[in-house]
Amino acid sequence: MPVKQIQNYYWREKRRIFSMANFEQWAGFEGRNWKSSVDVRDFIQENYTPYEGDESFLEGPTEATDKLWGKLQELQKEERAKGGVLDMETEVVSGLTAYGPGYIDESMKDLEQVVGLQTDKPLKRAFMPYGGIKMAEQACTTYGYQPSEKLHEIFTKYHKTHNQGVFDIYTPEMKKARHNKIITGLPDTYGRGRIVGDYRRVALYGIDFLIERKQYDFERYARHGMKGEDFRLREELADQIKALKEMKEMAAAYGFDISQPAKNAHEAAQWLYFGYLAAIKTQNGAAMSVGRISTFLDIYIERDLKAGTLTEKEAQEIIDHMVMKFRMVKFARIPSYNQLFSGDPTWATLEVAGLGQDGRSMVTKNDYRFLHTLNNMGPSPEPNLTVLYSSRLPENFKKFASLISVTTSSIQYENDDVMRPVWGDDYSICCCVSATETGKEMQFFGARANLAKCLLYAINGGVDEKTKVQVGPAYQPITSEYLDFDEVMEKYDEMMEWLSKLYVDTLNMIHYMHDKYYYEAAQMSLIDTDVKRSFATGIAGFSHVVDSLSAIKYAKVKAIRDEDGITTDFEIEGDFPRYGNDDDRADEIAIWLLKKFMHKLNKCHTYRHSVPTTSILTITSNVVYGKATGSLPDGRKGGEPLSPGANPSYGAEKSGLLASLNSVAKLPYELALDGISNTQTISPNALGHTDDERKENLAHVLDGYFDQGAHHLNVNVFGVEKLKDAMEHPEKPEYANFTIRVSGYAVKFIDLTREQQLDVIARTCHETM
Repeated sequence: MPVKQIQNYYWREKRRIFSMANFEQWAGFEGRNWKSSVDVRDFIQENYTPYEGDESFLEGPTEATDKLWGKLQELQKEERAKGGVLDMETEVVSGLTAYGPGYIDESMKDLEQVVGLQTDKPLKRAFMPYGGIKMAEQACTTYGYQPSEKLHEIFTKYHKTHNQGVFDIYTPEMKKARHNKIITGLPDTYGRGRIVGDYRRVALYGIDFLIERKQYDFERYARHGMKGEDFRLREELADQIKALKEMKEMAAAYGFDISQPAKNAHEAAQWLYFGYLAAIKTQNGAAMSVGRISTFLDIYIERDLKAGTLTEKEAQEIIDHMVMKFRMVKFARIPSYNQLFSGDPTWATLEVAGLGQDGRSMVTKNDYRFLHTLNNMGPSPEPNLTVLYSSRLPENFKKFASLISVTTSSIQYENDDVMRPVWGDDYSICCCVSATETGKEMQFFGARANLAKCLLYAINGGVDEKTKVQVGPAYQPITSEYLDFDEVMEKYDEMMEWLSKLYVDTLNMIHYMHDKYYYEAAQMSLIDTDVKRSFATGIAGFSHVVDSLSAIKYAKVKAIRDEDGITTDFEIEGDFPRYGNDDDRADEIAIWLLKKFMHKLNKCHTYRHSVPTTSILTITSNVVYGKATGSLPDGRKGGEPLSPGANPSYGAEKSGLLASLNSVAKLPYELALDGISNTQTISPNALGHTDDERKENLAHVLDGYFDQGAHHLNVNVFGVEKLKDAMEHPEKPEYANFTIRVSGYAVKFIDLTREQQLDVIARTCHETM
């Protein structure tokens, strides 16, 4: 058949498929485009109701919510008493239909408005070997569970895992760099995560419609002259279609038929959650985000409220129960993972607010309801609630969000005004701070390169300052007594060139093998087939490099060498400007560093034509990275934690909160589209003497910070003494759910290791603005 005839056939077939989309469940919804193609954004823009009012409409928890949350708190307490894991699977490999239905409490299952567990019991951790059988087994043995011998045989003899595939092809140079932690946190021992399925599609269209669309795409790629990419895509589509069919089976086990669209708000929440449940049953990624679901669900709630089939109390109950499920997401992790990502995070990131491309506020009553769950059920790290902020958001909402921050320290803020021009008005946060266009895009997660250690490699000619191993290229080391700025910059540029190429090559291998052995079929089935891909990288030690280069430039830095001639320490003579004080001399070095690293990444070949991005984000792994990094020219001693994310170095901020924020705000978002994480702790008295004063002042701070073009802010409002008391007396009831924001996520403070607690306490707590 000639090419033109084939094209005409597929266009006719496409029209036939989508002309059938006229469901009775859509009664009352406006718009046409979203009915003829999968376009959730268009549905939202045509149907949502902006809300300018205050929080007075909100309802407290229902009796059912209190009972279920009370039971879940009992289980969480038991989990903590058992060392952090309540129960763990050893005999069943996790999958969409691996288990029958499970409930928080079998005797109260009729109270659950949103049902579905990862396994058969609440808080039980699934056995997920596809990422790596060794890691899955180690997670079991760490907590006293015995892995299945039969599964060990299957995944060592008959089925290769992602981890095995990666290490089979790693080069010696890659292994050495990984071992010496100049590139670290790599997703080669766990699921990469950072992929957000458009779970709203399950509710809006139903599974059968989505299957038909994917089957059309499958046939669309059947043509003469197919190449390797076509074969791979058809296999991936076949896996996606299988996953969609299994989602129906999974939901049927709970008594629901999700083949058709949801007919009301309760079904919309349940259908959407089943889509997310499919993701967390099949992947244990470092970030398993929920996405931008609030405004979408509000459309169904508003329709039911107007029809008189739902009350506000019932609407809040649905949201409370959905959030309760997000709070229950658990994965089996190994000790080395927990050191990098402390506190058992899952990054079930969920966004509220933002503006539309047409300038309308996208704040709805449902945004209030999601934030209100922190009142109804208390503070919690999950879901990772994120406000997409703009100074043009309704004043009532800004003050309400600020009040929630003041009282719970549980939410983060990201600048919608800098993200919307890049990602549109229907993006999701796919991990801590990174944006992706919902349903249109995926991200390849890339952990971090330690640019602080790279600076030491430049000084020492590629020799690791801790292990004394030749890791980088054997360039001529710097041998002068005092470091010369121009010489350091020249050698640092060369070493960064080597590191960026090795880093990207390593990530290319990882993602090739992840696609091959641990493909995210369930999530990708809810994303467009013609998906856009970004290639995420990251920077560790950012502020220390900036201050080190500033010290070399503006002060005198003497190199202290050991008996082998390796520079292991530094002496600083004189003062120098530090990043974090609104001093352009230091802040311009920060901009240069970000621009230089991104320029080098852009020269590299990236897997599957993905677009390189970077982030300044370290999670709690700044402690681990710091242990592996020697003393630096800025005065930081070897082994001490690195400053997290884009935060200034510990003790560097001498000019108050606003000066620190101004420095970070100068970093251009367009150079770090993967995100620029900034975490600040503010003493309550610095914001005011009452909660009303504090919420007003915090809203003003947020307006000023984000209007400068800053990207992200974690807000903690408490004093250091509270942290110290919680560390010494974790048994106190008020600390059971004491939540703090760290670099890009929230965590229960008492779930951190003592070392990480001390790191948090050492961070600057601003007593003045």
